Amino acid sequence: MSPAAPPLEARMAELTGRHVPFVKATVVRARRPASARPGDTALVLADGRVEGFVGGACAEATVRVQALRTLRSGESLLLRISPEETADGTGEPVVEEGAVSVANPCLSGGELEIFLEPLRPVPRVVVLGESPIARALAAFGPVLGYEITEAAGADGITPEELAGSQALVIASHGRGEEPVLVSAVRAGVPYIGLVASPRRGAAVLDALPLGAEDRARIHTPAGLWIGARTPGEIAVSILAEVIQAVRGCSVEVEVEAEAEVEAPPETPGTGSVTAVDPVCGMTVSVVDSTPYSDEGGDERRWFCCAGCRAAYEKDPARYAKADAS
Repeated sequence: MSPAAPPLEARMAELTGRHVPFVKATVVRARRPASARPGDTALVLADGRVEGFVGGACAEATVRVQALRTLRSGESLLLRISPEETADGTGEPVVEEGAVSVANPCLSGGELEIFLEPLRPVPRVVVLGESPIARALAAFGPVLGYEITEAAGADGITPEELAGSQALVIASHGRGEEPVLVSAVRAGVPYIGLVASPRRGAAVLDALPLGAEDRARIHTPAGLWIGARTPGEIAVSILAEVIQAVRGCSVEVEVEAEAEVEAPPETPGTGSVTAVDPVCGMTVSVVDSTPYSDEGGDERRWFCCAGCRAAYEKDPARYAKADAS
């Protein structure tokens, strides 16, 4: 077993306990002279950080790109990395069912096969209130695989619960609503729903010390319109809207991330933006740790490793000509 395994196991337990999504990357096959060995493992976080070892800087750059895509899709993937061109000869990744093959010209001649397993937390839904609708949400949520946290009063909801939750539903009928709504908006909870009539819901929103954009993030009346009447039916409509918000946003992010750009924003952060290394042609995720250079023009360039950046900075004009051709 790799010496790094026990610390990574503890780290995985910590991330899981905090409801933090990550990808577990495990080397399952290595052809020499690759530096990684079968069993080597790394964790890839949503911000692009890599903890552990699955190869050198170039292999790690490829793992980061593909791992972040699996984190958005939620589907495991076998990643094959080789210095040779892919089977179709285009140099582009070859996608098969459950696998993707990537040509990585930076590799030292070896090949790697790495299993990428996205570990996304069970969606947590905080429910405030003791009404029949709240009880129905608590009953139906686990059927969907959701973790339901019931809070009888506003004092029972901690900032940590809000920050790690995918949804907050307030079904307390006027009790302790305002402070929790404000806290949820400021915590960035993806879905915030208030069970209220249209008239009362509008009045509650108007009274909140929030801007128009933040108020618009609160769904009231909570739930999709399906003609619901009973508490159970209303709970189903609310959970449907939660699914739409939680899963729908993931699909939108994934689609947007497929567009690769040459000059991404200077303040990345989530790794959803990619760029092409002008030296080796690799696709890299733009995160805080990605090497970059502002030499040779107005556009910032991103690289798979410090070696490619050094080569570029020696003769930026050479690679600018290659881009133009």
